[in-house]
Amino acid sequence: MPITKFKGTGVALITPFHKDGRIHFKSLENLLEHVITNKVNYLVPLGTTAESATLTKDERSAVLGFVKEINNKRLPIVYGLGGNNTQEIIGQIRNTDFENIDAILSVCPYYNKPTQKGIYQHYKMIAMASPVPVILYNVPGRTGTNMTAETTLALAHDIENIIGIKEASGNLEQCMMILKDRPKDFLVISGDDALTYPLIALGGEGVISVVANALPKEFAEMVRMALQGKYASARDLHFKLMEVIPLLFQEGNPSGIKAALNILGICPDHLRLPLVHVSKTLYNQLSVQLKHITENVSNPG
Repeated sequence: MPITKFKGTGVALITPFHKDGRIHFKSLENLLEHVITNKVNYLVPLGTTAESATLTKDERSAVLGFVKEINNKRLPIVYGLGGNNTQEIIGQIRNTDFENIDAILSVCPYYNKPTQKGIYQHYKMIAMASPVPVILYNVPGRTGTNMTAETTLALAHDIENIIGIKEASGNLEQCMMILKDRPKDFLVISGDDALTYPLIALGGEGVISVVANALPKEFAEMVRMALQGKYASARDLHFKLMEVIPLLFQEGNPSGIKAALNILGICPDHLRLPLVHVSKTLYNQLSVQLKHITENVSNPG
C-alpha cells in the first residue's frame, strides 16, 4: 500500500452527541463534509478525540459504518483501534469489517505501564493480526508511559506491517531520533498540532490533527505549504493558528474542539461524562479567536 495516502493532514474526528447522549449522526455528517470539502487528506475516526472510551461496541461499529458510508471512498480511513488489553484488541481486529479501511491507529497501552519490551510485544501481536497497516500512537500525556525512540525504531525496522507513528510526546528531540534512524518508508506524523510545522521542517510527513476538525482549510493549507518547502508562508499561517491552538486544549480535549465546532455551527458541543463543557470565559475567548482566524486568514498561494 502506498504510504503517500497518509501524508498531509489527517483529522482525529470527534463524535457528536445529542444532549441526551445519543450519537448525533446528522452532525457527524456535517463534520465529515466540512473536513472533506476543505481538502484534508484522510479521516481518523474513533481515536481518543472521539471519546471512544465512552462508546459501546455497537456504537463504535455504527460510527465506523456511518463514516464509511458518508465518505464513500473519497478519502482514506485510518481506524482508531487500540487499548491496554492486547488479546482484546486482537479479538476486535478479527471481528472488524476492514472493507474501505486503509490502516489502523493503535494507541500505546495505557494505565498498565508496561516496559518497553512489553510495548514492543504488544504492537508486534497487533501487527501480526491486522490485515491492514498499523500506525503506532505515542501519547504519554494520556497513557502514562512513553514509547522511546529506540522501541519505535525497533518496531519500524522489524515489522513490515508497522508503517508509521503518530508522535505526541511533545519531545522534538525524541522525534528527531526517530526521523534520523527510521526506515526509508516509515512515516513520522505529528500528534501535537502546535508542533506540526517544526516536525515537518525536520522531515515529518504531516499530522493527525484535532484542530482540523474546526479549521481544516487553514490547517491543511499550512501543512501542504510546509510539505512543499514553502516554509515562510507555512510559518506565517502556523503563527496565526497558534493564537487559537492553546485555547482548544486549555480545558481538555475534545471539550475545546467541540466548543469550537459549536461556535462555527457545525455540530453541538455535548460530551459524555466525565468530560464537561468548557467554561463560559474560554468559550468567549474561542469565539473571538475563531472569528479572527476565519475572517483574516487568507488562502496563501
